[in-house]
Amino acid sequence: MKLFSLALFAALSATSFAKSYPVTGNTVNCRSGPGTSYGVKKSYQKGQSVSISCQTSGTSVSGNNIWDKTSDGCYVADYYIKTGVNGYITTKCGSTGGGGSSGSYCKKINTAGVNLVAQWEGFVPSPKPDPIGLPTVGYGHLCQKKNCAEVKYKFPLSQTTAKQLLSDDLPKYTACLAGYLNSKVKLNDNQLAALTSWTFNVGCGNVKTSTLVKRLNKGENPNTVASQELPNWRKAGGQVMQGLVNRRKAEIKLFKTASSKQAYPK
Repeated sequence: MKLFSLALFAALSATSFAKSYPVTGNTVNCRSGPGTSYGVKKSYQKGQSVSISCQTSGTSVSGNNIWDKTSDGCYVADYYIKTGVNGYITTKCGSTGGGGSSGSYCKKINTAGVNLVAQWEGFVPSPKPDPIGLPTVGYGHLCQKKNCAEVKYKFPLSQTTAKQLLSDDLPKYTACLAGYLNSKVKLNDNQLAALTSWTFNVGCGNVKTSTLVKRLNKGENPNTVASQELPNWRKAGGQVMQGLVNRRKAEIKLFKTASSKQAYPK
């Protein structure tokens, strides 16, 4: 069973971790830009689910100035999308989505980090539903379109092309993580890679509100924080899962592996 799916299942009841969200308005326009002055590209009906690729600020709608870019490539007012969060739930379009000190942070993690994620996600050569029904492919890539049409690599994927797809996906999670960290935090490449693996597994929304991020932002010792906080993320459906326990141990091991290469801030 994919560990990504297990962590997702555990979080669904408390957060808006899923990639698709229901439309709450009767007929909601999706526009070419983040504002009511932009042309309408298509419309969504109440109850229809939309996938959000990134978010940005724009025209305020009933006090909410966040606009969601959907998988259709157009923008819809976040006010009409039930994300369960009054704020950003993913990365900012063209930025990081977190409002931290990272600016346009979009850094690839080191090879050790990519290999760690691949090890724990498992290899799926062609799109298929995971244990909770979400279509995935490669190493934990959650499909955004029917049959994973957004993937540029030919199916069935080889392990090489799956690694390339994973490398394409990971910067989004590194970016949202970095967006939640302030200037007090200093991380080397192994530490950033380990936390990116954790972010990829539990989702940006959970990371944003985590005690781990709060403690790092207070200036606490990163090794201490990671050692104490990462093991807490070991449950799915209220049950401790040995696979998640083992993944957290692997992330802590990488986090505490010495390196002189600073990765955050860049």
